[in-house]
Amino acid sequence: MSTEWTLGLATGLVIGSGLTWLIQRQQRRTRQRADARAKERKPLSTPQLLAWIDEATQGWLILKPDLSIAYINGKAERLLRISHQTLVRGQRLDEVLHVDPINEAIVSVRHQQRPQRIEWDMRGEPLETIVLPGSDEWLLLLLQSRQSLEAQQQQQERWVSDVAHELKTPLTALMLVSDRLETAVGEGDAVLVQRLQKELRRLQLLVEDLLELSRLENSLPMDNDSYSPLMLNELVASAWGSIRPLAEQRGVSLAIRDQITAPLRGDQPRLHRAILNLLDNALRYSPDCSQVEVEIQPSGGWWLLAVRDHGQGLSEPDLEKMFQRFYRGDPSRTRSNQSGSGLGLAIVQQIAVNHGGRVQARNHPGGGASMELLLPRNTDNV
Repeated sequence: MSTEWTLGLATGLVIGSGLTWLIQRQQRRTRQRADARAKERKPLSTPQLLAWIDEATQGWLILKPDLSIAYINGKAERLLRISHQTLVRGQRLDEVLHVDPINEAIVSVRHQQRPQRIEWDMRGEPLETIVLPGSDEWLLLLLQSRQSLEAQQQQQERWVSDVAHELKTPLTALMLVSDRLETAVGEGDAVLVQRLQKELRRLQLLVEDLLELSRLENSLPMDNDSYSPLMLNELVASAWGSIRPLAEQRGVSLAIRDQITAPLRGDQPRLHRAILNLLDNALRYSPDCSQVEVEIQPSGGWWLLAVRDHGQGLSEPDLEKMFQRFYRGDPSRTRSNQSGSGLGLAIVQQIAVNHGGRVQARNHPGGGASMELLLPRNTDNV
């Protein structure tokens, strides 16, 4: 009997423990669901809403019932030409902005309680404003430029081109002055003059690259008038010849795998520039006494030109941004003392696009970075 009693007691304990565990688990789940529902019901905080408004691509202007400014984001300040140092919150709208169409729209929106859209100009820039009614006579004004993104980009590119043209002449004059200074100063000041010349050459390179990029962006894609029959392998040899003296100083050599002729049609000076920029980029990130590897191979209707270095490879930010203007990667990766303009790969990309091709980058499985230029094998079929 004692054995049966013991077994019964043990069974009861097991069952009781199991039931207790199940009840506790169900209670935990109930609490978790309750916490989740509480989080869902919790309203967004005001700081979070204002942070989103500050990052909005539209201008936000919130007006109190007395038409004083309750809040204005950075985009609205830029569109309305209001300095960040000017405190406009709390001021009446008509003390900051005198635009009759907006005043008329505010009266109409309050009367009809319906949104209204108006167009007007702010010192020559076409703007659009949508006035939205709120509760208790609060109002929201949404502002944005009527210029298309393409028009804004073209305007910016024209501005950059104009600035580059204006800088070219004075930089040339300064280089002539520095050459004269080099022969006139003593040994103690010679280092300063050499540093001046180095910076002037860097600025000249930047201006020349800006002008070249501007010309490329204003060129018609696939402009066959400037095309001629070319051999891709000959373009590579010619481009490497331009930087061979720099490569030999560091013991870096060129290795071309599986040499083929790779005929195509294209703009010879610009394709030479694109390949030169790719080789120069590989040289910058190649360790001393290493190789820059080039491989040309057919890929469907394309020629694939791959330029590989044996450096540290590319980071995620590099892979995302390296073809953007003025992007510079981690300076610790470079093995060369030569500094570029930050436009070399952007120029390569534009040349590729103008030829109906593209350029891309990746990390090579064997180490280092690989830049791949794809060009149509026959431009008539693009």
